[in-house]
Amino acid sequence: MYADRDQIGAALGRIPSGCFILTAAVGGRATGVLVSWVQQAAFEPPSLTVCLKHGRPVMELIDASGRFLLNVIGQDWAAMFRHFGRGFTLDEDAFSGLRIEPTEFGPMLRSSISQIGCRVGGRFEIGDHTLYAAEALAAQLVGEPKPYVHLRKSGLSY
Repeated sequence: MYADRDQIGAALGRIPSGCFILTAAVGGRATGVLVSWVQQAAFEPPSLTVCLKHGRPVMELIDASGRFLLNVIGQDWAAMFRHFGRGFTLDEDAFSGLRIEPTEFGPMLRSSISQIGCRVGGRFEIGDHTLYAAEALAAQLVGEPKPYVHLRKSGLSY
């Protein structure tokens, strides 16, 4: 084993992750963000964790509502990456041109292969990210498509 930053980055990059569009809404404001650091965290109650880089606008809505919706991206990922990859301010329409449906957790993207409605149970500062631990309260599956999975060259950057 080596205490070399490049080696650590390469090893972290081999941890597979999915890609998701996390959405949140409160008080007539809504937005979405592309996220990859999501992991199931418990069986009972069914729970997951998601990490967001500090300063993401969606965090204001999550913190105010205590909820978010995780939209799972399928193998046809390119359009969602192009749309959400640059990020949005809370004053921009993050869903322009997309088919969405409002839910109590946040906007549901009709093109996603599944959705998970979550209630935040905890929030933790981890380095340059915030980790949200949340209970899955509702879900929907769309067909049987496979989720998008990716590896990074280095786990030290997106």
